[in-house]
Amino acid sequence: MNVNRKPTRSVFPTIITDPHKNSRLRRLQVAIMLLFWLSIGSLYAQTGERLGFVPLFNGKNLNGWVDVNTSKETWKVKNGTLICSGKPIGVMRSDRQYENFILEVEWKHMEAGGNSGVFIWSEGTPQEHDPLTKAIEVQMLELEYAPQHNATDDYVHGELFPTMGMTAIPDNPRGIRSKSLEKRCKGKGEWNKYVVVAVDGTVKLSVNGKFVNGLRASQRKKGYICLEAEGAEIHFRNMRIMELPGGITTPEQVAPVVE
Repeated sequence: MNVNRKPTRSVFPTIITDPHKNSRLRRLQVAIMLLFWLSIGSLYAQTGERLGFVPLFNGKNLNGWVDVNTSKETWKVKNGTLICSGKPIGVMRSDRQYENFILEVEWKHMEAGGNSGVFIWSEGTPQEHDPLTKAIEVQMLELEYAPQHNATDDYVHGELFPTMGMTAIPDNPRGIRSKSLEKRCKGKGEWNKYVVVAVDGTVKLSVNGKFVNGLRASQRKKGYICLEAEGAEIHFRNMRIMELPGGITTPEQVAPVVE
């Protein structure tokens, strides 16, 4: 080794750290990321509108809905939220039928053990000896319902099932019902979000951001959408629907039109 050799200069530039400059750079990076996520959120909202999502509940009044067998006191609108008292037991239906669609709805129970749901492909009328309607029900139960009624835990978590003589094949059978594969519902006073995809007799349900349930071969493929009052207060908001192209549906697979 040549100990007298002069040291060589590094090919890499010396980095001089300026704490004030670094602080400004970090603030700039945070601002850029904030603008990025805001633009993504705006793009998502605009995309949803372009795809054809429209409000099913307008947040102001009950336009577009028809009371079937409840009362004027059952349904009220406050601060963009649809409030259902739960009494008397019965339903309110959409003013027209839907075939293939994606339905989004947020809901929360206000009482422990509360019971409610959304009916799709419904006849929109009560049965002769029952206040509820023939349809596919998307169950909405508060978490305390199971222990209050000595039911299994999976009973409350987004079950799908045919009602009042309707037929369908469950993906995850519990009798005629299809149970969710994962427990994702939140309890009293907390908002849940359902996304219901209904196409050609097949239904898939997302609970709080994850698809966990489904059924197929529904007897009906077109009908009304109903909201259920079943004894306990429940709130709904941000209900919107995107209609999809129609399919091959026979007259027998369409619910009768309610005059």
